[in-house]
Amino acid sequence: MSDMKKSELIFSSLLVPVDFLMFLVAGVAAYFLRVSSLVANLRPVMFALNLPFQRYFILLIFVSVLGVFVFAISGLYTFKAKKRLFKEFFQIIVAVSATLLILILYIFFSSQLFESRFIVLASWVLAIFFVSLGRFFVKKLQRYLVGKYNIGVHYVLIIGHDKMTRKVIQEITKRPDLGYRIKKHFSELEFEKIKRFLDNNLVDEVILASPKYERSEVLEIVDYCEEHRIGFKFVPNLFQTMASNLELDTFDSAPLLEIKRTSLDGWGRIIKRLIDIIFSFIGLLILFPFFLIIGIIIKLDSSGSVFVKLDRISQKRKFKLYKFRSMINNAEKMKKDLLDKNERQEGILFKIKNDPRITKVGKFLRKSRIDEIPQLLNVFFGEMSLVGPRPHQPDEIDRYEKHHKKVLLIKPGMTGMAQISGSSDLPFEEEVKLDTYYIENWSLKRDVYILLKTFIILFTDNSAC
Repeated sequence: MSDMKKSELIFSSLLVPVDFLMFLVAGVAAYFLRVSSLVANLRPVMFALNLPFQRYFILLIFVSVLGVFVFAISGLYTFKAKKRLFKEFFQIIVAVSATLLILILYIFFSSQLFESRFIVLASWVLAIFFVSLGRFFVKKLQRYLVGKYNIGVHYVLIIGHDKMTRKVIQEITKRPDLGYRIKKHFSELEFEKIKRFLDNNLVDEVILASPKYERSEVLEIVDYCEEHRIGFKFVPNLFQTMASNLELDTFDSAPLLEIKRTSLDGWGRIIKRLIDIIFSFIGLLILFPFFLIIGIIIKLDSSGSVFVKLDRISQKRKFKLYKFRSMINNAEKMKKDLLDKNERQEGILFKIKNDPRITKVGKFLRKSRIDEIPQLLNVFFGEMSLVGPRPHQPDEIDRYEKHHKKVLLIKPGMTGMAQISGSSDLPFEEEVKLDTYYIENWSLKRDVYILLKTFIILFTDNSAC
């Protein structure tokens, strides 16, 4: 086993006692919070005689063991070089909730009396917090050791010469804490040269960063990596990306594979729409006073309406997108005179960093993304979703190439993969790739991840203009 695998195995194994300890800490904290004067004065303690701390602690040990077992089943101890923070946090919430649900079902079916619902609820919240905190420090320790002492690094060989290859190399070079070190870069897929290098050097993974190679050439390097137990990763081409969403059917005993337009189908579409209705309605109710305040500020700053209604296209239908007005009147008519100042020359989108049409208040509204909050109305009316591709302008769509139109298959969103991956600084082609990936690989869990990350980015990203 390589040093890299040993290191990842050690840190993954370390998570087991850390998680167990954090479950214990959460349970003990919940117990003493319940019996403290802060809570006991509001609701008298009724269970202290039936469940003294010593007996409670023994029960807590068994529950903590159960929690670690549920974590293992949930895949929280699989070792990878790079784990997504928000994805792991979501897994922790689900696994802790499942552990508590099993405990509640046991109490119900065994006819055991446990009168403190507060402890159950507090343990749930505190377990999520402490387990996440423990894993955060383990991850920080691992990244520190990887970044400073090269403990557990992945030595990679990269193949490719296009823009995507340069992007992969740049990311690896810029982020040494991710644990990757470039051993060699081959511009072309020359199997014999690559084979000789792999025979004489320690390499943990081969990354085929460019998808523009013949199938036979790729299969040679794949077979070699499989034979020598070297990891192989590749950037997929368009068809390979589409093929990740297949459905098997039969026609008179002949198997048929359908490449579906999107995994967002059937019950998934229904659940997504219900979530959109519920959360947009709640958001509009809570933010109504805020709408009035922003409206007054906009009116005092410049003449014109509080809201603007912009033409956008969704699923081949035109709709009006609502935003707080952040520009002067007739701003759209001025656009043709500013086209030569467009900073997005590589694509078909329009962006000027210091757009002269933006008002003083509008600059703040855009930077803080407050101008986009009225889109909750579009979500409630079913024209948009909370999560989805960026809403597209009719004049942009007229210039789309065929593969760009994939993003029109589902409703646009207030946030999405592109917004959490670079927002307005992202090249148009990269935005299309991210939105296409979202459409092909939709899941409710991914929507929650995107919403959580959007909330964080609201306070850290300054790319809006």
